Amino acid sequence: MSTSTTSADTSDSPAPVLSYSPVVLSVPGRPVDLQVRVSAPETGSGLPVILLSHGHGPSNNLSSLNGYAPLVNFWAAHGFVVIQPTHLTSRTLSHLLADAPGAPFFWRSRAEDMTHILDRLDEIEKAVPLLAGRIDHAKVAVAGHSFGGFTSSTLLGAKVTDPDTGEEVNLLEPRIKAGVLLATPGRGDVLNGPMGDMLPVFATIDFSTMTTPVLVVAGDEDDSRHFTDMGPDWHADPYTLGPSPKSLLTLFGAGHALGGIPGYDVAETTDENPERVAALARLTWAYLRSELYPEDSTWQAARDALASGPDPLGRVESK
Repeated sequence: MSTSTTSADTSDSPAPVLSYSPVVLSVPGRPVDLQVRVSAPETGSGLPVILLSHGHGPSNNLSSLNGYAPLVNFWAAHGFVVIQPTHLTSRTLSHLLADAPGAPFFWRSRAEDMTHILDRLDEIEKAVPLLAGRIDHAKVAVAGHSFGGFTSSTLLGAKVTDPDTGEEVNLLEPRIKAGVLLATPGRGDVLNGPMGDMLPVFATIDFSTMTTPVLVVAGDEDDSRHFTDMGPDWHADPYTLGPSPKSLLTLFGAGHALGGIPGYDVAETTDENPERVAALARLTWAYLRSELYPEDSTWQAARDALASGPDPLGRVESK
């Protein structure tokens, strides 16, 4: 039975969450082991998977398997197995990897981490207590925030060009069936800030090949001047420039942390808003439920609820 059999299917019945870390995977050629956190509902079987790619913020530990608890806890309590790698870009590893090939941004390795996880999902499942036999390996989604959104874009089909070799790089992961891009970098032809020079691969992103279903989430006050002076619309580019099917959730009053998704009460959240974070968690969960289970109407119900209030937190459009 592919659909989760637990009451964690419904947003009104959260289950207790089991979280286990680190699961340590030795990867040939990777300068350090790949460590992941796995969070799952206490009960249920046939559980779908979300791979979560962290951003590259100023905090020392949130850019790792230890971040994004406001989203992870909700998703896991409502029927998903959430797997969080610590990418080589993490501040927790910077003292070890300053001279490693690909440093400091390791843009290709970040996507490869997710492929390694999927290749060894059986191993991960058996390593986590009480999880063996409960995962539906055919129901996989990816989500990413900021730099993690760029990583997720490539896994969902966006192509880039390696700035060192001129080679076109296709990192599409066909086992991933849907995605959520949170405050993700947009097109590269408008980069005019200092970070554009530091991350030239961002200038080569091509969203026209990103054919996998995706929900793009953008804050209407997320003005990333260190990359571009295009303004908040830049973060909607994966929707605007990507082919259908795509949806765009614009959150009103939201900055780059989208109300506080990197962690609870953390310093980099300049737009602290627990109500916004709760709505975002519910909407992204509903989108992925309905993409992975086409008979599920949760996404439409969540969209209707967002639009029905007297003071909506955002709006959704689709194509």
